[in-house]
Amino acid sequence: MKFIYKYSLLVFTIHISLYTGCTSPVKNISALEIKRHIYTLADDSTKGRMTGSPESKKCADYIKSEFIKSGLQPGANGDFFQSYPFASGVELGHDNSLNIKFGSDDAAFELNKDYVTVPFSGTCSVSAPVVFAGYGITAKKLKYDDYDSIDVKGKVVIVFKYHPEMDNPHSEFDDFSAIRSKASTAKEKGALGIIFVNPKIKGDEDKLTPFQYDRAPLMKDIGIIQIKRDALKSILNKSGNLSLDLDSLQKTISTTLKPHSFEVNSLSVILKTEVNLMESTGINVVGLLPGNDAKLKDEYLVIGAHYDHLGMGGDGSLYRGTEKLVHNGADDNASGTAGVIELASKFASIRESLKRSVIFVTFSGEELGLLGSSYFAGNPTVSSDKIVSMINLDMIGRLKEDTTLIIYGTGTSSVWKKLIDSLNTPYKFVITKNDEGFGPSDHSSFYAKNMPVLFFFTGTHPDYHRPSDDADKINYPGEEKILNLVADISKSVLTNTSKPDYINVPRKQGERSGGWKVYVGTVPDYAYTGEGLKITGASEGSPAKKAGLTGGDIILQFGEKKINTIYDYVAALREYVPGDVVTLKVKRGNETITCKVELMAK
Repeated sequence: MKFIYKYSLLVFTIHISLYTGCTSPVKNISALEIKRHIYTLADDSTKGRMTGSPESKKCADYIKSEFIKSGLQPGANGDFFQSYPFASGVELGHDNSLNIKFGSDDAAFELNKDYVTVPFSGTCSVSAPVVFAGYGITAKKLKYDDYDSIDVKGKVVIVFKYHPEMDNPHSEFDDFSAIRSKASTAKEKGALGIIFVNPKIKGDEDKLTPFQYDRAPLMKDIGIIQIKRDALKSILNKSGNLSLDLDSLQKTISTTLKPHSFEVNSLSVILKTEVNLMESTGINVVGLLPGNDAKLKDEYLVIGAHYDHLGMGGDGSLYRGTEKLVHNGADDNASGTAGVIELASKFASIRESLKRSVIFVTFSGEELGLLGSSYFAGNPTVSSDKIVSMINLDMIGRLKEDTTLIIYGTGTSSVWKKLIDSLNTPYKFVITKNDEGFGPSDHSSFYAKNMPVLFFFTGTHPDYHRPSDDADKINYPGEEKILNLVADISKSVLTNTSKPDYINVPRKQGERSGGWKVYVGTVPDYAYTGEGLKITGASEGSPAKKAGLTGGDIILQFGEKKINTIYDYVAALREYVPGDVVTLKVKRGNETITCKVELMAK
């Protein structure tokens, strides 16, 4: 009843002000309103706000309605919605089949029972002889190459999954065991198709590869399948191919750690694969609040957060149960979205005091690889050089009792640290500052465009990317306090005549983010779905920066390795050591250029 009474009184006050000409009161950021937004966005009915889903559109409509309620103008060329296409998944086509011929006989295999089409397979039709290629690994640094003594051009290769040292948990072969990497190697060698089969491993159930989208392009011009070991053995026994004794071959290679590849006589494969990308539409919600200074109103501060989450789970989920559950993402990132809505309402009530303009934007597709923010930064609704800085709110709902607040990007402008410290006095946050502008959230998309950024964050927790990230666990007074600090910092940017300068922060030495030992300094564009590795920028002081690589470049070849996806790029890095000089083939605009990169240690 108290809430209804307060709401009614507020409506009454607004009506009185409309008829009497009174100025609307300053809107204070409210923990109660934050709670309303988060409970709405993170309700079970929104089913985890998966980008492209009907429930995601429902949330976009809610954010739009809140922007309109605050008095914002449409910020996306006359609309509140900025739509963008993206690949949301893969689906099998109708034309998938496998036949193995031996002499005048042949055997047909049943899809999803005897074999599966691998989800990144190309669409193709192949009729070709067969070559056994061991584990399908080419690893120069290990002096091991399953393709060294065979010609697979125009043929189908049969290879084991995993690697020959599966009993060694520290084996260097592990870096070369990914099936996408193996398929890429087979394609480079000229193979038309590849058939994976599980080696016999203790406790292994001979599982088939799940048909799940790995968010990278499909591999063109090669058919990729996995067959059950027993299904393949049955046809080998019938054909009398004693040379292709899988158990014996596995034991020989694993014992000697030497390749044992050969052409399989009297066997041929008729293989058809059809995999299609599923296209969907993501929506960024964009609202504009114009400033009042004759000159500075054409400059903009972007305040943003992503509103998407993991839907019912999927690849990003850390939940290990078998039942599909809604991942509500109350902290990640209904908390940040509620913050943008509250800040929009706050600044709309003090619009007359603002010199610069503000773009409030909630992104979709962050959990899929910064898709929405990358699209916005590449297709801004105002000129990029007019965006003076970007403030990102991601997971700001779990402020702990010691009032610690984490702020990234504090080194991306010379004004940030002093400004933060001076405005923090009344709040008394214990602030952990991180200078770097690149990181695992939407501010990276703007920093890659040479814009100073700040990213507010209260840290991870046991509910991160799990169904238990619910609205009842949010620290609402704590988030209110954070948003008041963000409002003070934002107001300083919006009212000062000078704008924050941009600093390209050098990468900290000693960081490790993968299983390889070398560092290039490229920043991948995760929204790119074409062939090659497109980058959004290069870290200051990095080998990539020294070599002249820049945002928009597409790496097509790294040394001898052709680069079709980020997976190929990672595989290529594992072949080198610090100090190696590698030649890169790069597409820049309509030109293809080459450059040399001297690799650094991580």
